[in-house]
Amino acid sequence: MLDSDLAYLYEVEVKRLNEAVKRNIKRFPDDFMFQLKKDEFTEVVAICDHLQMKFRPTLPYAFTEQGVAMLAGVLHSKKAIDTNIQIMRAFIQMRNLVLSNDALHEQVGDLRKLLMLHIENTDCKFSELDETVRQIACALNNLIERPPKAKKIGFGAE
Repeated sequence: MLDSDLAYLYEVEVKRLNEAVKRNIKRFPDDFMFQLKKDEFTEVVAICDHLQMKFRPTLPYAFTEQGVAMLAGVLHSKKAIDTNIQIMRAFIQMRNLVLSNDALHEQVGDLRKLLMLHIENTDCKFSELDETVRQIACALNNLIERPPKAKKIGFGAE
C-alpha cells in the first residue's frame, strides 16, 4: 500500500506518516517498506489516473503487510493505535487457535521436522528457495513452542 493510502486509513497527514517512518527507520527494513522509483511512480500514476498524486513533490513509499503492521505501532493517531491493538489480538488468537488444536499442532510439528531435515541435508549454499524454507522453519519453531502453563495462585476450595 502507498503512504498516501495508509495516511488516509490511519487518519494522519502523509507528511506526518513519513516523518514517523523516518524517526523509526530501523523498524522498516527493505522487506517492510521501499520508496518507488521515478519510473514506477509514473507507471502507477498512468495506471491509476484517479489518484490525486500526479503533482506530488516526493516519491511515495510503498509498504508491505509487515510494514503496515509496524506503521500502526509507530503512529500516534487513535485509529493507528486501535489498528495496532487489533493486529496484536489477531496474532494472539491465531497462536491460541493453533496451540489449542492438538491435531493441527502435531501437523505443524511434523512439517517443522521435515523442513529441518531438509535444511540439515542441504549444502551450506542456500538458494532463494532454501532460504525461504529456512524462514518457514524458524516461523514454525516460534509457533510450535507452547508457552509454559501458568501455575494457579491463590487458595483452592477443598
